[in-house]
Amino acid sequence: MTTDAPNKAPERLKLSVKPRTVQDKVFFGIANTAAYSSIVIVSLILIFLFLRAWPAFASQNVFDFIAGAGWDSSAQPPIFKIGPMLWGSMLVAGIGVLFAIPMAISIAYFIEFMAPKPIAKFVTILVDFLAAIPSIIIGLWGFLVLSPVAATWAEMLSKSLGFLPFFQNPDSNFQRSPFIAGIVVAVMIVPIIASITREIFSQMDQELIKGALALGVTKESTFRRVILPTASGGIVGGALLGLGRALGETVAIFYVLNVIFDDFNWFNILQPKGGSIATLILAKFGEATAEEIPALMAAGVVLFVVTLIISSMASYIVGKAQPWRKN
Repeated sequence: MTTDAPNKAPERLKLSVKPRTVQDKVFFGIANTAAYSSIVIVSLILIFLFLRAWPAFASQNVFDFIAGAGWDSSAQPPIFKIGPMLWGSMLVAGIGVLFAIPMAISIAYFIEFMAPKPIAKFVTILVDFLAAIPSIIIGLWGFLVLSPVAATWAEMLSKSLGFLPFFQNPDSNFQRSPFIAGIVVAVMIVPIIASITREIFSQMDQELIKGALALGVTKESTFRRVILPTASGGIVGGALLGLGRALGETVAIFYVLNVIFDDFNWFNILQPKGGSIATLILAKFGEATAEEIPALMAAGVVLFVVTLIISSMASYIVGKAQPWRKN
């Protein structure tokens, strides 16, 4: 009795042959230069930030700078602590990801499994176009159009679910809250998550899906028990990539969030106060004092490192979920 060897993912083709012609040498040279230049550029940016931020790190406890609260350049000595900004960045980004994931999965499922090819192509173009819209345009849309509508939603949530700490807001103002900022961020990261999810869906073994349907399983059950478990790794990776983008978003959040520099807003997502490292840098850099600039650079280092870690995790997870990308 013989058993078939398990199907293996196709290996990625490597062009290991040495270039022979002048054109090949030029092409390989350009490709190598582009690849190594990206590493050099990222390293130079990180070194520049660290050098400019070192006075801020050296003048105070690093943990206190990251986890403490308070920002006052006029105090003696000046107070520079980014705890509320760091937590606010994660809170807004987390809300955005929670909104974006179901939207992105629905879009990807519609494109891959439901829509006719012309409609699927058209929707794909629209999603790609959404990714290309400048953040300042989305910020203006969020401030002028979305905020009044979302404030009504927030008020309804507060009235119906106000017994939960997340939805309590003693203030009558429901605008410029982390809730609204999270919705705006979700609009910006949906194309990222949807594109990766669509790629995962398109590479799935269609026989699994056809087999489930042939056995009489409903489309809803097939989606829930076959498609989602199989694609879960890629979806998580896409969500982390979206989270990395959301953490660094600046202009759009600046328009729709009331930034408070010296107070934590832990979980009250409907209250009109929040924080963001990127908006802190945007708001303070233009009029920063000589002592304040290294502190802003240090805040940039923290944001850079956090985003780099999240993006690296996302790339690893997506790679694990897409074996055809492995060596």
